[in-house]
Amino acid sequence: METHLDAVTLIDLIFLFVIAIFLGVELISKVPSILHTPLMSGSNAISGITIVGAILATGLTPGSTFCTVLGVMATAFATINVVGGYVVTNRMLSMFKAKPSPTQQVPQQGGKK
Repeated sequence: METHLDAVTLIDLIFLFVIAIFLGVELISKVPSILHTPLMSGSNAISGITIVGAILATGLTPGSTFCTVLGVMATAFATINVVGGYVVTNRMLSMFKAKPSPTQQVPQQGGKK
């Protein structure tokens, strides 16, 4: 099953991609830096949807090498985004954990006698 895109559809998809890039840059540049990490941790769900869509797109175009390569790349990049987002979120949340006070620390056993 070979799938081909006609020129009009390809131009429409490229136009949509360029508009999405400009929209993404404008939206992210308007977010204050203090809200950037919580916003990105919340967008992990969107990247999860991207992974599912990329897997579906890869599987639905079995005869097209270009679509398969593009789908695998989209899956890989979205997976990196999700994993990186969770790492950053975990690191951010660990900054807010209470540190033990010096009186709560247990003295070490086996010191000099």
